[in-house]
Amino acid sequence: MNRPRVIIVGAGFAGLNAAKELKHAPVDVLIIDQHNYHTFQPLLYQVATAGLDVSDVAHQVRDIFRRQENLRFRQGTVAGIDWDARELELADGARLAFDSLILAAGAIYDDFGVPGVKRYGYMIKSVSEANTLRSHILRRFERASADPKLVDEGALTFVLVGAGPTGVEMAGALVELFDRVVPLDFPELDGSKARVIMLEMTDRVLPPFGPRSQRYAERVLRRRGVDVRLGAKVSEVRETEVVLDSGETIPTHTLIWVAGVRGHPLVEALGLELGKGHRVPTRGDLSLADHPDVFAVGDLSGAVDEEGDPYPQVAQVAIQQGRHAARMVRRSLEGEPRQRFHYADRGMMAIVGRNAGIAELSRRFGALKLRGAMGWLGWLFLHLLYLPGFKNRVSTLVNWIYNYLTYERHARLILESAPSPAEVADREGALATQEEALGVPPANRKSPPAPRRATPGPDAGYVEDGEREPAKA
Repeated sequence: MNRPRVIIVGAGFAGLNAAKELKHAPVDVLIIDQHNYHTFQPLLYQVATAGLDVSDVAHQVRDIFRRQENLRFRQGTVAGIDWDARELELADGARLAFDSLILAAGAIYDDFGVPGVKRYGYMIKSVSEANTLRSHILRRFERASADPKLVDEGALTFVLVGAGPTGVEMAGALVELFDRVVPLDFPELDGSKARVIMLEMTDRVLPPFGPRSQRYAERVLRRRGVDVRLGAKVSEVRETEVVLDSGETIPTHTLIWVAGVRGHPLVEALGLELGKGHRVPTRGDLSLADHPDVFAVGDLSGAVDEEGDPYPQVAQVAIQQGRHAARMVRRSLEGEPRQRFHYADRGMMAIVGRNAGIAELSRRFGALKLRGAMGWLGWLFLHLLYLPGFKNRVSTLVNWIYNYLTYERHARLILESAPSPAEVADREGALATQEEALGVPPANRKSPPAPRRATPGPDAGYVEDGEREPAKA
């Protein structure tokens, strides 16, 4: 007798935890993801700044579930759904039947309609993007070393848009790289010419945190050399400059966009109703109103709390929603009533750089607030705890100790070569084909990258559940 099949779309935090929750359930579980690995995206900025290697933050999905007998994995891209037949349609033409479906595909970056962001901006929500950005950063210094005139043209000016946890952590890592490592590698360059400019349209950094933590983070960033500009809104991104609403232009060859996300285009391909931020409205138990055996969890879920506010797109929400959806599948099989999802807030964490961290724990943990070295150590411990795989944890810990003691960054490798115009055209066509399969409307498809820049891989712009910000406490 065939057992019910549960398909989970996405191997991010929500998808992995939903699958683990079904380990002992009388069902067959299938995870579908366009990659064969889970990416621990909260640490991708360290890959982009040469602090960690890709192997430290990515782990093969099949290995994670090697001992879970009721689970199988399939690498593929979901392109559509036949609701009547209860079958998923993959881009390769395959059709997969399901009894229950958990959508955990995450989100993509939202450029908020700012011209030039997709064409000239860099993002750090995938392995290929992190590698591309690292190579691009190091190549700026190589080219400035060969032609110092490029410095005055903005080759060593790095602009970050967005002052949330990811932006703050990226800014702190960049200035440490430029202050401690680059001068040793490039003694012929004046290291003081390397600049990090952070642009934030609101009047504060780290909006989710309390005022004291916000002031602390801003103070540390400024003291360490980051040019923090609050109330600064980007109106256009060009190949070698950023234009602000005020009319000011900033010469730069590097625009890093960490300003926000929207629901994955998968929801459009499936013909689902969309709410604010292209998220899928759900009932209290995270299922869809018209499809009670289909659940939307993580970043693409539009679930709201008791006050009607959407849940934040962070890792802990994705983890808890993935587990909850899996439990609701089990309750349905056992004939028990479903339950509303309740988020157990544990707090937030971020680091500004070496010995400078922030931890704000929730009331259930005493509402403890840590800043400085204690917050930094707490952040390190938490991220090691959430990394999948013993090898990843050991490797990351060794690298962190090495970086801390020596101020070195061992992964200073330029692995992405600048593409030729022909290669750009080929990759543009591949990207368009992928987005067409995903059902992305033509108006929302990415513009081709500039020939001057290293082209992101096929997963460019796609992020996994809750990984806009670090895994919270």
